[in-house]
Order: sequence, then C-alpha cells, then structure tokens
Amino acid sequence: MKFRIRCAGKALLVVVAIGVLGWVVMTLWNWVIPALFVGASAIDFAHALGLLVLSRILFGGFRGHGGWRERRRWHKWEAMTPEEREHFQAAWRSGRNRREGD
Repeated sequence: MKFRIRCAGKALLVVVAIGVLGWVVMTLWNWVIPALFVGASAIDFAHALGLLVLSRILFGGFRGHGGWRERRRWHKWEAMTPEEREHFQAAWRSGRNRREGD
C-alpha cells in the first residue's frame, strides 16, 4: 500500500513540476521574445510545453547529471582493489599535472 501511495505521490509531483515548468517557459517567452523581436507572437501553454521538450532534447537530454555513465564508473570504482585504486589515482594525478604544465 505504501508503495502505491509513494508512486502516486511521485507521479503527481512530476505532473505538477511539468505544469510549473511549462508555465514558467510560457511566461518568460511572452515577456521577453515579443519585446525583443518585431513580429514574434505570444505562445500558449501547449506551445510552451513543446518548447520545453524541444530544449531538453537539443540541449539537456533526459538523463540528468551523468546518467548511466556515472553509475557505471562508480561500479567500476567499487569493483577495484585498493591497489588498483591507488594505481588509478596516481595515473590520474600524473595526467592532470602534465596538462597543467602545458
């Protein structure tokens, strides 16, 4: 029962967040763009959501910060022995120091 309530709460939070972000995009567009560009018109909520999705596809992606790559690196780090970690850190430091000297 708690699982269903938690999932419903998260789904509601996602819907509210999408609505708020759409409203923010619509408000900013209607405030800035018509004032800057002659002939630009105001947009409605549906167009603001479309613009939000388009900007996420073009500029941000949908995986957040790092996504599966970060988890894969963390799993690799967790699987290393302490000696392998020391060797990796030493190699990383020497590569970083070499680049700073250039």
